[in-house]
Amino acid sequence: MSASADPVGTRVLLREATSRLAAAGVASPEYDAAELLAHVLGTTRSQLSLVDSVKPRDTADFEDLLARRAAREPLQHLIGSAAFRHVELQVGPGVFVPRPETELLAGWAVERARESGAHPVVVDLCCGSGAIALSLVEEVPAAQVHAVELDPSAYRWAERNLAGSEIDLRLGDMADSFPELNGMVEVVVCNPPYIPLEAWASVAPEVRDHDPALALWSGEDGLDAIRVLERAAARLLRPGGWVGTEHADVQGASAAQVFLESRRWTDVRDHPDLAGRARYVTARLAR
Repeated sequence: MSASADPVGTRVLLREATSRLAAAGVASPEYDAAELLAHVLGTTRSQLSLVDSVKPRDTADFEDLLARRAAREPLQHLIGSAAFRHVELQVGPGVFVPRPETELLAGWAVERARESGAHPVVVDLCCGSGAIALSLVEEVPAAQVHAVELDPSAYRWAERNLAGSEIDLRLGDMADSFPELNGMVEVVVCNPPYIPLEAWASVAPEVRDHDPALALWSGEDGLDAIRVLERAAARLLRPGGWVGTEHADVQGASAAQVFLESRRWTDVRDHPDLAGRARYVTARLAR
C-alpha cells in the first residue's frame, strides 16, 4: 500500500490493510486495521462506515502505523490506550497491556468486594497499568483499594491511570507490601507473571518483545510469583477473606495446587475464561 495524491476509498484501504496484517500473522487483522484507521481519523471503529475516503496525509499516517503493527508492535502501544471493562487505560512501552481475559478476574474481585461489607479493603498485587485497581474503585466506589507494582516503568503508567482516584498506589514488592494491613483485607487480587522460562519461543512477539520481562517470566514452571502471592495473601487477608490470581491456561491444576499444598485455604477453585480455558484460581483463607 502506498499513499497517493488523491483520497483513497475507506473500504479499499481497510481491505488491503487487513490482508497485510493477516499475512504478517496478526491474530485479529480486520479489527486492528479498523482501530488504527479510526485512531488516525480521530473517530471510532463503529463510525468508519460513515467515512467514504481518506485524505493522502491520513493515508500516509495510517501506512506508518500499519507497518509497525505488521512488525508485531502491539496495537495498544500504537493507539496509546487499552479498554478494560468500563475504563480506558493509557499504555505504552514499559507496562503490560491488560488483556480481555483478565476482565473476568477483575469481575470476580468486584463481586467479592461488593459482598464484603460497606467499605471493603481490597489489595491489587502486581498492579501493572492499574487496570484491576481502577475497575474496583469505578465499580465499588466505597472500596478502599491498595495497589503495588515492582517495576518502576510500569509504576509510572499506573500513576497516570490512577491519578485523581483515592487508590493507595505504592512502588514495591508484593512479598512484603502493606504490612500495616496484615489480617485486615477482604480481597486480594493479582495478575502476576506466570510464563515458564522454557516457553520463550512460543510466546507471541507482541508479548515477548514488548511487554516488560518482570510481567512475564516466573521461574522454570511459571509458578514462582504465585507461590509468593500465596504467602502474601495469607498474611494480608482476614480469616475468610478471598484471593484470586490469573495463571496460564496450562496451569489450572498446578496453580490451584500451590494453595492446596499450604493447607491454609478452603474453597480452592479454578475458573475458565470465555473460551473454556483454565484462567484464574480463587481460594478463601481458612477461618
